[in-house]
This record gives sequence, C-alpha cells and structure tokens, in this order.
Amino acid sequence: MEITRTFDLLDRNLGLYPNADALAAKSGGKWATYSVKDYHDLARWFALGLLELGFKKGDKIATITNNRPEWNFVDMGMAMTGVIHVPVYTSLNASEYEYVIRHSDARMVLVSDKAMFNNIKPVCDRIVAVEHIFTFDKTDLSSHWKEVADIGKQSKPETVKKLEILKKETGTADPAVLIYTSGTTGTSKGVLLSHKNLVSNFLAAAGVFKLAPDDRYLNILPLCHVGGRLGNYQTQYSGACIYYAENMGTIAVNLREIKATGFDAVPRILEKVFDNVMAKGRSLKGIKKALFFWAVRLGLRYKPFGANGSFYEWKLKIADRLIFSKWRDALGGCVRLVGCGGASLQPRLERIFWAAGIRILNMYGLTETSPIITINRQERPLCRLGTVGALIDGVEVKINPDGEILTRGDNLMIGYYKDDQLTRSVIDEEGWFYTGDVGAWVDGKFLNITDRKKEIFKLSNGKFVAPQPIENRLKESVFVDQVMVVGEHQKYASALIIPDFKYLKEWCESRQLNAGQNHAELICLPEVLNTYKEEIARINKALLEPEKILRFRLVADEWTPATGELSASLKLKRDVIEAKYKDVLDAIYQK
Repeated sequence: MEITRTFDLLDRNLGLYPNADALAAKSGGKWATYSVKDYHDLARWFALGLLELGFKKGDKIATITNNRPEWNFVDMGMAMTGVIHVPVYTSLNASEYEYVIRHSDARMVLVSDKAMFNNIKPVCDRIVAVEHIFTFDKTDLSSHWKEVADIGKQSKPETVKKLEILKKETGTADPAVLIYTSGTTGTSKGVLLSHKNLVSNFLAAAGVFKLAPDDRYLNILPLCHVGGRLGNYQTQYSGACIYYAENMGTIAVNLREIKATGFDAVPRILEKVFDNVMAKGRSLKGIKKALFFWAVRLGLRYKPFGANGSFYEWKLKIADRLIFSKWRDALGGCVRLVGCGGASLQPRLERIFWAAGIRILNMYGLTETSPIITINRQERPLCRLGTVGALIDGVEVKINPDGEILTRGDNLMIGYYKDDQLTRSVIDEEGWFYTGDVGAWVDGKFLNITDRKKEIFKLSNGKFVAPQPIENRLKESVFVDQVMVVGEHQKYASALIIPDFKYLKEWCESRQLNAGQNHAELICLPEVLNTYKEEIARINKALLEPEKILRFRLVADEWTPATGELSASLKLKRDVIEAKYKDVLDAIYQK
C-alpha cells in the first residue's frame, strides 16, 4: 500500500501487523501496550467523535501533553478528518500558551493531566474560539479524551460515510500539522506542514534507519517537536514498537527495561549519558580504571568501516569485550542506533559512541523542513562522522556566497501561518528556503554546519566569530557542563561557563579541598579558578586568534527550559542569557 497521507500508516500496518504491539507506556509501574489494531480503532473512533461534535476540515486542535500513546490516537484521528493538529510544548508559560492557542484558532485543547488542566483552563477561558478542554488522564475537574472516542464508536452511519469521504478527499498538499517553533528569540512562528512534507521525509528516514518489526524504540524527544514526530512516524512505518520514556530522569532505566534497540536524542541528552559513563569510569581503581581510559582514548580515534587498519580493529575488539560492552549493558544491552538532531553534536561523542557499537545517525534540519535535510547513514559511501551527513532523498541544497544554506524539496513547509510576508522573506521565487544556518560541503557530499547566521558575532576589530564550534570545544573539557560564548562588538571573545559540578566536587575531594560548600562558594575557590584558567588556556591553543576566550566567568546556576535559558528543544536562548547575566558580562568587559 502506498503511503501518501500520514493516516495511511494505520490501514497499511493493520494489513501487515494487526496484532503486533505498536505503542507502549508505563502505567502503574508496568508497560502497557496497544496493538496495531487497538491504535487503528481508537484513532478512527476519535475521528468519528470529532465529526459528531461538529469539527470540520481546517479546524485546529491543540495538544499539550507529555509523550504517550494517546497522542497518536488523536493525531491520526485529526488527520483523517482534515483537522489540523497543533502540538505544544509542556514547558511554556501562560502568556506563551495564550499566544499559541489564540493565534492558531484552536477550537479544542487536549492536555495531559490535572495539573496542566489547572494551568490551561484560565488561559482558555480568555479565548472565545476554544469550545472544549479534555485531559488524557482521568480527573475530577475535566472531561476525558475517551469521551470523544466513545461518541465516535456510537456514531451514526452518515458520520461513518462522511469520514470515508473526507479521507478520500484529503490530498497530499493539505495541511496536517501546525508546529510553533520553540523559539530561541522573539515570538514563536507557526509552521504549517502538509501530508506530503511529513510523509516524504519519514519514508526517506525509514530507508536510512532500517528498523524492523522486532525492534524496540524508546521515544524521548517531545512529540510536539518535529524531530520527535518524524521519529514517531518512521518507526511506525517499520512496524517496530515505540515505547515512550517516562521522563528525562528514567531514560537509562527505561532503555534497560525494554532492551531497546534504538532511541532518539538531542546532543544534550547524549552529553549527559557520556558524562555519566565517564563518572563511573573515574570511580574505578587500578587496572580497571586504566583499561577504561585506554578504551576511551582508542574510541576517540575511531574511524568507521575499518579505516584505521587491522591492528586498530583488533584493539577495538578487546576494548569492546572489556569496556564498551558494559556501556551497552548499562543501556539495556541491545542499543545499536540513535537518531540525533536539533543542535550541534560534539564530534568526539559521535565518534566514541560509534566505537562502542552504538551508531549515532547525526542529522540536520529545521521545523520548516519537516525536518531532515541531511543525515549520516549507517554504511558507505554516505557516512562521514563529524558532519551532519549527506542529503536525504527528495531534498536539494545549495550554499550562498555568504555561506548560508539554502534548501528546497518535498519536505519544505507550506508556509508560516497567518504570515505570508514572513514566508516570502525566507522562500524565494525559485522555491529555495533560506535556513539562516551557515555551512560548507565536505568532499562535495557531506554538509558541515558552522553556526547559525544570526548567532555569529563581530568583534570590534571586524573579525567574525562563530560561537557554537567554540562552545563544543569547551564542553569537551570534563570541567565544563554548559557554556555560552559572547563578544558582539567587543575587543575579544569571552564565555559564561557552568561547571560540571559533580566532577568538580570529585576533583576537589581528591585534593582535600572543601567540596561541601554550595556551588556559589565552590566556584570562588582560588584552586578552582586557576584550574579553569588552565583549561581555557589549553583549549585556546587549538583556536584561531579571534576565537580565543580571553576572559570567562563561572556561573553557579543550571540552564534549563524551566528556568528560561534553554528553549524547549534545549537550545541556548542567547538573548535571555545575556539579559540575565548583564552585570556579569559588563564586569568582564569593563576591566
């Protein structure tokens, strides 16, 4: 069966794997699964329920929820009726929720639980267009989403006939989803994506990931994120079961419970996984510790497909038997594949995970491109570690003289909702989309991202500095957890650095320094400051003169979406951070 609309997945999979597990989530401490048939029926009943409630093609429904199987039932139900899904992050504030719900013209809002209902109800009460609020969890305050499906299950024959007509009439160019960008600067934009945009991209991705029906995939990225949605669809197409992680703190436990063969991630998640592995390595003693760090050094030199020669491969087998196999065991023992995108990935992480038998498929794209533009493959000749890979099928790229990446293809958005002027400003008459990213080709085939065009800053001497590559260099230090490089219109580049406090405390204790102090006191210790100066000096040796970090400040905070310094997709909100630490930055440059 040919897939041309997202909901075609339901009938296809019903024919291929009717009784196979499709979706799973924790309930009462145990994994509860839904079969392909369960999925098909619940989605169809929800679609019929929407029609019984008077929803029509082009209407909008917003969802604000953690990842869960029910998200899929309502997503596919909407798609079948022509209703446009507006998935929203759970980490927004009231004014941001009000903007998205009001701007999108949502008639219904579906939220996760009682707490989210209490947050959203006052917002929705101010918006005339919102007619219904449902929750996915049963509460004593709200209507339950299943009430819509129950209405649909008992729907009239003419409603059933109407649904079949709507499904047949839905074209590939029809809009399926309206995704509001997580927004690192300014007001988020509503990106309207069609069935063709989504389907062309997830079919191409499925050909890259090559998952099979016996695979088990742990979904981590928010389904409201275009990357999470892409992974969700392409995994369903493969017939593999999708398990939804309980939360960010349970990822390792969930991987082990289900013996996952793959999962999705943003670089920040992989950084945390690697940091935890390294912390365990540092706690070893004697020969075990020596072997651990010998394997790490070997892994950092890894080149795929035996490019390092037979002697290296022999040593790698030993390292795998002694060390890397234990890394995989900590993640359930079966993980072989990770889809990664959304931000800049440190090349050393990609290399060492591959050495450990876990292939990171690094990719590049935007919400506006549904999302994948390029992706690293699992095999030659379309794999080049340290890049974001080669073009995915159905997509073109060219690079402007100023380095900006332009793209066009089946995956390119319909446009920005209610903003034709903004759409025209980023898509030219020939259909090329101006990504705002700067990059270059490697060997004429692989794309390398330098930075976001708007994030590159100019020093007062006229030299341009791209902060992301420098930040990735700094994060290679065991002492650095998070960092932002600054210097717009200044004489030199500087950095705000959040230490890896777990490691820093270990380091202090090993030197009989008082590590029991709070973070603010810890970063003021002379020995700590001197060590960071030495680390910066070491890293500066590998940087060009304008890139060198001449001053820095240690920060005792943690940057998260909840505290506002990171977007919901874990990117730095540079304007927010600069405003928050204005006094600190002023002090850096006043000396």
